[in-house]
Amino acid sequence: MDKLLSVTQTLGKKTASSSSLIMNSDLSANLSRRYCVITPCRNEEDHLLQTVSTIVNQTIVPTTWVVVDDGSSDATPKLLEKAVQNYPFIEVVRREDRGKRSVGPGVIEAFYAGLKTVNLDEFDYVCKLDADLELPERYFERLMEEMESEPWLGTVSGKVFIRDGNGQEFHEIRGDENSVGPCKFYRVQAFRDIGGFERHVGWDGVDGHQCRARGWLARSIMCDELKIIHRRQMGSSDHGIYIGRVRGGLGLWYIGNSLIYVVARSVARLNEKPRIFGSLCTFWGYLHAWFTRHERFGDDAYLRTLNRFERKALLYGKRHAVETFNREILAWRRSTPNNEPTYARRTTAVERP
Repeated sequence: MDKLLSVTQTLGKKTASSSSLIMNSDLSANLSRRYCVITPCRNEEDHLLQTVSTIVNQTIVPTTWVVVDDGSSDATPKLLEKAVQNYPFIEVVRREDRGKRSVGPGVIEAFYAGLKTVNLDEFDYVCKLDADLELPERYFERLMEEMESEPWLGTVSGKVFIRDGNGQEFHEIRGDENSVGPCKFYRVQAFRDIGGFERHVGWDGVDGHQCRARGWLARSIMCDELKIIHRRQMGSSDHGIYIGRVRGGLGLWYIGNSLIYVVARSVARLNEKPRIFGSLCTFWGYLHAWFTRHERFGDDAYLRTLNRFERKALLYGKRHAVETFNREILAWRRSTPNNEPTYARRTTAVERP
């Protein structure tokens, strides 16, 4: 109770600055920088206050921030109620408690529950944001600057740094070929072109390859203004980090990655915490999905794009593969008068229930 009181008092102190934040939101609209943020959230009382502080202190706040309370049983609903009172641009969608945390498909189901409440035609950008992050004050402004400087940039993010229990931070190494899962910032047009996010573990890998297959650039950027602090290790929120790594292997299978690519990836990440055993868990998750003939994503065009990317990454390195695809996408965009997608769009609506 004392902790809840402290949290709500902290939120209350920010009320006086609320009007200036709303003015910033109006300014972003005038500059065609209207963006909505959707945050799936479940039992995040330990992290939610910091995430709220992160958003309301942005140099350009969201036009709308929809937080989806996915059946929380802790103090999260009370914290959200206080946040809504203080900041009119925050909206809360409440879902029934399914009785357990469900990463992957559960998170995306919650995301779509929030997406149904907004009209994407009213926004330039849409962001899926986790509820346990800290961001620099210029984070979203900086992302929009990147989008404005490159009209065919479909999705972009910063890089993730994990903060452990001792307050130490370490970089969670990921390639530059996609935005990171905890903070997916999309141009609305690109988000629609790829058909939105898949309801499956591996959704945050599929979308980057979908972007490339449809003629959009995808990237993450290492710089101080885009440093994402994740307040716990990715994959650890549901049954711990080792089960999370096994789940990650399942995601690699679903994405469509080849065995040789997964082997190379596992070897490259042997030193990533948890060292050695984490990579082994990922590899086991992939093999288990293979042996059980788990479903895989993608049509022929998607898989051709993915397989070509893998070959270049294995032969010349992932950076070379990313640079090659980016050059080809930009060349194609310049040479195609009407800039239609490289293959037929999926018929599935983004705003699916």
